[in-house]
Amino acid sequence: MHAQRFTALLPVLSIMTVVSVAWADPQTATGARALPAPPVPAIGRAWPVGTRPAVVRGWEPPASPYAHGHRGVDLAAAPDAPVRAVAAGRVSFAGRVAGRGVVSVELSATGWPPLRTTYEPVRASVRKGDEVAPGQVVGTVEPTGSHCARTCVHWGLLSGETYLDPLSLLPPWLRRSGPSRLLPVLGVPLP
Repeated sequence: MHAQRFTALLPVLSIMTVVSVAWADPQTATGARALPAPPVPAIGRAWPVGTRPAVVRGWEPPASPYAHGHRGVDLAAAPDAPVRAVAAGRVSFAGRVAGRGVVSVELSATGWPPLRTTYEPVRASVRKGDEVAPGQVVGTVEPTGSHCARTCVHWGLLSGETYLDPLSLLPPWLRRSGPSRLLPVLGVPLP
């Protein structure tokens, strides 16, 4: 009798197991991310350090929330160099985390939750709640505490708990390197 009840419930239990796995971890059930990363508006108006700093280590998105990867970019920077806000926003954190100075800025007009940039290791010159303009100095590069071989600033971008490529905040004209060059026009007489 118990075997008959169990056999009758087997299809229901199988469906419940599949649904619970899909509900608990959509990435495992489907093999893909549950939600695509939100689009990032190119609202940046300044690099965090310098004019076009070298990218020491680029964006390497992790395959899953706890997998290996690089959740931001590392920009070459001299010790005590100014660190600037890339876009307008409000400082959501300015303090120390694990011995390093960190500044986080929630970017204005980027939806809910707002996009949030982080800079570290930075000696903050702003406080939580301060409004910042694009290019405004939010601190200076700390000479120690960098995870790079030489001094650098780790620049991150988050939407809620999802890490995004911070370079996508910069419009193409700001990311380009080198000056524009005019090439000769052939077949046009000189004035």
